[in-house]
Amino acid sequence: MDSVIKQVSGFFTGLTALFLAVIPVLVLWTILTGGAVFGMDVAANLTTFITRLGDSGFVGLVVLILLASFFTKK
Repeated sequence: MDSVIKQVSGFFTGLTALFLAVIPVLVLWTILTGGAVFGMDVAANLTTFITRLGDSGFVGLVVLILLASFFTKK
């Protein structure tokens, strides 16, 4: 059972690393071409996300800290 949990955890860690590597490329693509990638406007979605966190005040700050804690290595 322990090996299954390690494999699933490793899978999600690799998937997260892949997404974190792809996001800057997609943002650059959107900026350079002005078009959406796979039907998604990544730059606009990130801007909306950051704006909503900023408008939330203290709750947005707490959510930002929690999200940052997920992506930092311990």
